Amino acid sequence: MNFLAHIYLSGDHELITIGNFVGDGVRGNKYKLYPKDIQIGIQLHRHIDTFTDAHPLFRQCTKRLHKGYGHYSGVIVDIFFDHFLAKNWTSYSDIPLDIYIDNFYNSLTKNIDLLPPRFKTLTPIMIKGNWLLSYATMEGIQTVLKGMNQRTKGRSKMNEATKELKAHYDAFERDFTLFFEDLRAFSITKRIEIENEFQS
Repeated sequence: MNFLAHIYLSGDHELITIGNFVGDGVRGNKYKLYPKDIQIGIQLHRHIDTFTDAHPLFRQCTKRLHKGYGHYSGVIVDIFFDHFLAKNWTSYSDIPLDIYIDNFYNSLTKNIDLLPPRFKTLTPIMIKGNWLLSYATMEGIQTVLKGMNQRTKGRSKMNEATKELKAHYDAFERDFTLFFEDLRAFSITKRIEIENEFQS
């Protein structure tokens, strides 16, 4: 899953949310260098990714893209799914999306010294471009995919993937909605499990 989903699936604990957000920036056992609640968030991030990659509906979505985008298909679907989460936000939260995102940006800024180096650099750029809110629109998704394609020096062709999103929009949205219910239930259970492990 991409940034918005990882943040949302963390519940309402500030440092667990930050840990889940930065999970890709912490390798191996280096998570143990962080405060306990950030460690929980990093562990949760890893479990969410494992669950997602193995889920039949997520894999079904990647198959729609595999011919054109190969191993980048999973990354693209992650971004598509953040789009559907943002678009349908009122189905998942009582807090308006713009307020929810502003609160998260404030939390990141307040705790920036706790972030891994990559995310200390990324955070101001993300906030300035308001990446998380941009996921709600097709234009925003196109901007994200264009940026990711540039980071692969054009090899991924990810900037062209909005064509597939538009062509199979209803199918992607239907798969996301069913998948995300499973992921929400898994994440709640797994977060409690990890918290209990840290307390034992």
